[in-house]
Amino acid sequence: MKTATEIRQAIESMPAGKPFLVSCFLALGNRSSIDQAISRLTREGVIMRVSRGVYVRPKSSRLFGQAMPPTEAIIKAVTEAHGETVEIHGAEAERRFGLSTQTMMKPVYLTSGPSRKVRIGKLEVELRHASARKLTLAGTKAGQAMLALLNRGKAGVGEREIDLIRKQLRPEEFKILTSAHGLIPGWLSAALSRSQLPQHV
Repeated sequence: MKTATEIRQAIESMPAGKPFLVSCFLALGNRSSIDQAISRLTREGVIMRVSRGVYVRPKSSRLFGQAMPPTEAIIKAVTEAHGETVEIHGAEAERRFGLSTQTMMKPVYLTSGPSRKVRIGKLEVELRHASARKLTLAGTKAGQAMLALLNRGKAGVGEREIDLIRKQLRPEEFKILTSAHGLIPGWLSAALSRSQLPQHV
Protein backbone atom coordinates (compact mmCIF):
# COMPACT_ATOMS: atom_id res chain seq x y z
CA MET A 1 0.00 0.00 0.00
CA LYS A 2 2.85 2.38 0.83
CA THR A 3 4.45 1.78 -2.58
CA ALA A 4 1.18 2.46 -4.41
CA THR A 5 0.61 5.68 -2.45
CA GLU A 6 4.13 6.94 -3.09
CA ILE A 7 3.88 6.17 -6.81
CA ARG A 8 0.52 7.94 -7.07
CA GLN A 9 1.89 11.00 -5.29
CA ALA A 10 4.99 11.04 -7.51
CA ILE A 11 2.90 10.79 -10.69
CA GLU A 12 0.47 13.50 -9.59
CA SER A 13 3.42 15.85 -9.09
CA MET A 14 4.64 15.26 -12.65
CA PRO A 15 3.75 17.66 -15.47
CA ALA A 16 0.79 16.42 -17.49
CA GLY A 17 1.80 15.29 -20.94
CA LYS A 18 5.41 14.45 -20.04
CA PRO A 19 6.19 10.75 -20.60
CA PHE A 20 7.93 8.73 -17.88
CA LEU A 21 9.23 5.19 -17.49
CA VAL A 22 8.08 2.64 -14.92
CA SER A 23 11.75 2.06 -14.10
CA CYS A 24 11.95 5.48 -12.44
CA PHE A 25 9.99 4.06 -9.48
CA LEU A 26 12.27 1.10 -8.77
CA ALA A 27 13.51 2.73 -5.55
CA LEU A 28 9.97 2.75 -4.14
CA GLY A 29 9.41 -1.01 -3.92
CA ASN A 30 9.75 -4.37 -5.61
CA ARG A 31 8.84 -4.78 -9.26
CA SER A 32 5.64 -6.70 -8.55
CA SER A 33 4.16 -3.99 -6.29
CA ILE A 34 5.23 -1.28 -8.75
CA ASP A 35 3.56 -3.08 -11.67
CA GLN A 36 0.37 -3.52 -9.65
CA ALA A 37 0.28 0.18 -8.75
CA ILE A 38 0.87 1.19 -12.38
CA SER A 39 -1.84 -1.19 -13.60
CA ARG A 40 -4.34 0.23 -11.12
CA LEU A 41 -3.56 3.83 -12.07
CA THR A 42 -3.94 2.92 -15.75
CA ARG A 43 -7.35 1.32 -15.15
CA GLU A 44 -8.44 4.40 -13.21
CA GLY A 45 -7.40 6.65 -16.09
CA VAL A 46 -4.86 8.54 -14.01
CA ILE A 47 -2.14 7.54 -16.48
CA MET A 48 -2.07 6.01 -19.94
CA ARG A 49 0.42 3.64 -21.56
CA VAL A 50 2.08 5.12 -24.64
CA SER A 51 4.75 2.49 -25.31
CA ARG A 52 6.31 -0.51 -23.63
CA GLY A 53 7.26 0.60 -20.12
CA VAL A 54 6.41 4.24 -20.94
CA TYR A 55 3.41 6.05 -19.47
CA VAL A 56 2.09 9.59 -19.21
CA ARG A 57 -0.33 11.57 -17.08
CA PRO A 58 -2.47 12.73 -19.99
CA LYS A 59 -3.45 16.26 -20.78
CA SER A 60 -7.18 16.65 -21.27
CA SER A 61 -9.30 19.22 -23.06
CA ARG A 62 -13.01 19.54 -23.80
CA LEU A 63 -12.40 19.54 -27.55
CA PHE A 64 -9.78 16.81 -27.94
CA GLY A 65 -10.10 14.67 -24.83
CA GLN A 66 -6.91 12.95 -23.70
CA ALA A 67 -3.93 13.99 -25.79
CA MET A 68 -0.92 11.79 -26.48
CA PRO A 69 2.50 13.38 -25.97
CA PRO A 70 4.54 14.06 -29.12
CA THR A 71 6.35 11.05 -30.56
CA GLU A 72 9.68 12.86 -30.13
CA ALA A 73 9.09 13.30 -26.39
CA ILE A 74 8.34 9.59 -25.97
CA ILE A 75 11.45 8.58 -27.89
CA LYS A 76 13.58 10.90 -25.78
CA ALA A 77 12.18 9.35 -22.60
CA VAL A 78 12.93 5.85 -23.87
CA THR A 79 16.48 6.60 -24.98
CA GLU A 80 17.46 8.79 -22.03
CA ALA A 81 16.46 5.98 -19.68
CA HIS A 82 19.17 3.89 -21.32
CA GLY A 83 21.73 6.69 -21.27
CA GLU A 84 21.52 7.20 -25.03
CA THR A 85 21.80 10.36 -27.09
CA VAL A 86 19.01 10.80 -29.63
CA GLU A 87 18.37 13.19 -32.50
CA ILE A 88 16.04 13.52 -35.48
CA HIS A 89 17.06 11.95 -38.78
CA GLY A 90 18.80 14.11 -41.39
CA ALA A 91 15.81 13.83 -43.75
CA GLU A 92 13.52 15.26 -41.07
CA ALA A 93 16.08 17.99 -40.36
CA GLU A 94 16.00 18.88 -44.07
CA ARG A 95 12.23 19.26 -43.91
CA ARG A 96 12.33 21.42 -40.79
CA PHE A 97 14.86 23.78 -42.33
CA GLY A 98 12.89 24.00 -45.56
CA LEU A 99 15.51 22.22 -47.65
CA SER A 100 12.98 19.56 -48.62
CA THR A 101 9.21 19.18 -48.68
CA GLN A 102 9.28 15.40 -48.37
CA THR A 103 7.97 13.76 -45.21
CA MET A 104 9.40 10.45 -44.07
CA MET A 105 6.96 7.56 -44.43
CA LYS A 106 7.99 6.21 -41.04
CA PRO A 107 9.55 8.17 -38.14
CA VAL A 108 13.29 7.51 -37.84
CA TYR A 109 15.57 8.83 -35.12
CA LEU A 110 19.33 8.57 -34.73
CA THR A 111 20.64 7.11 -31.48
CA SER A 112 23.95 6.35 -29.85
CA GLY A 113 22.44 3.05 -28.74
CA PRO A 114 21.63 -0.05 -30.79
CA SER A 115 19.36 0.06 -33.81
CA ARG A 116 15.85 -1.17 -32.97
CA LYS A 117 12.15 -0.48 -33.39
CA VAL A 118 9.84 1.02 -30.79
CA ARG A 119 6.08 0.76 -31.01
CA ILE A 120 4.02 3.74 -29.85
CA GLY A 121 0.39 2.73 -30.04
CA LYS A 122 -0.06 1.66 -33.67
CA LEU A 123 2.97 3.65 -34.82
CA GLU A 124 6.32 1.91 -35.35
CA VAL A 125 9.34 4.14 -34.85
CA GLU A 126 12.82 3.16 -36.00
CA LEU A 127 15.85 3.98 -33.88
CA ARG A 128 18.95 3.85 -36.07
CA HIS A 129 22.45 3.71 -34.59
CA ALA A 130 24.64 6.66 -35.57
CA SER A 131 28.28 7.49 -34.97
CA ALA A 132 29.34 9.65 -32.03
CA ARG A 133 30.55 12.24 -34.53
CA LYS A 134 27.07 12.74 -35.97
CA LEU A 135 25.56 13.06 -32.50
CA THR A 136 28.15 15.37 -30.94
CA LEU A 137 25.90 18.41 -31.45
CA ALA A 138 22.64 16.54 -30.74
CA GLY A 139 19.96 18.62 -29.09
CA THR A 140 21.08 21.86 -30.74
CA LYS A 141 19.90 23.73 -33.83
CA ALA A 142 23.46 23.67 -35.15
CA GLY A 143 23.50 19.90 -34.81
CA GLN A 144 20.23 19.52 -36.71
CA ALA A 145 21.51 21.87 -39.42
CA MET A 146 24.63 19.74 -39.75
CA LEU A 147 22.53 16.59 -40.15
CA ALA A 148 20.33 18.28 -42.75
CA LEU A 149 23.33 19.29 -44.87
CA LEU A 150 25.03 15.90 -44.49
CA ASN A 151 21.84 14.18 -45.57
CA ARG A 152 21.67 16.27 -48.75
CA GLY A 153 25.21 15.30 -49.66
CA LYS A 154 27.88 17.19 -51.58
CA ALA A 155 25.83 17.49 -54.78
CA GLY A 156 22.84 18.93 -52.91
CA VAL A 157 24.58 21.63 -50.90
CA GLY A 158 25.29 25.02 -52.43
CA GLU A 159 25.01 28.70 -51.54
CA ARG A 160 21.21 28.59 -51.49
CA GLU A 161 21.05 25.74 -48.98
CA ILE A 162 23.66 27.23 -46.67
CA ASP A 163 22.05 30.67 -46.86
CA LEU A 164 18.69 29.14 -45.94
CA ILE A 165 20.29 27.42 -42.95
CA ARG A 166 22.08 30.62 -41.90
CA LYS A 167 18.82 32.60 -41.83
CA GLN A 168 17.29 30.15 -39.36
CA LEU A 169 20.21 30.00 -36.94
CA ARG A 170 21.35 32.62 -34.48
CA PRO A 171 24.85 33.96 -35.26
CA GLU A 172 26.35 31.95 -32.39
CA GLU A 173 24.63 28.78 -33.64
CA PHE A 174 25.92 29.29 -37.17
CA LYS A 175 29.42 29.83 -35.74
CA ILE A 176 29.20 26.46 -33.97
CA LEU A 177 28.27 24.85 -37.29
CA THR A 178 31.06 26.49 -39.26
CA SER A 179 33.60 25.62 -36.54
CA ALA A 180 32.72 21.91 -36.46
CA HIS A 181 35.65 20.96 -38.69
CA GLY A 182 36.35 17.69 -36.89
CA LEU A 183 32.73 16.57 -37.19
CA ILE A 184 32.02 17.19 -40.85
CA PRO A 185 33.64 16.03 -44.10
CA GLY A 186 35.98 18.30 -46.04
CA TRP A 187 33.45 19.15 -48.76
CA LEU A 188 30.96 20.54 -46.21
CA SER A 189 33.64 22.39 -44.28
CA ALA A 190 34.79 24.00 -47.54
CA ALA A 191 31.23 24.95 -48.52
CA LEU A 192 30.62 26.58 -45.14
CA SER A 193 33.93 28.43 -45.34
CA ARG A 194 33.06 29.80 -48.79
CA SER A 195 29.77 31.09 -47.44
CA GLN A 196 31.66 33.36 -45.03
CA LEU A 197 33.79 35.03 -47.69
CA PRO A 198 32.85 38.65 -48.51
CA GLN A 199 30.65 38.96 -51.55
CA HIS A 200 32.03 41.10 -54.37
CA VAL A 201 29.64 43.17 -56.45
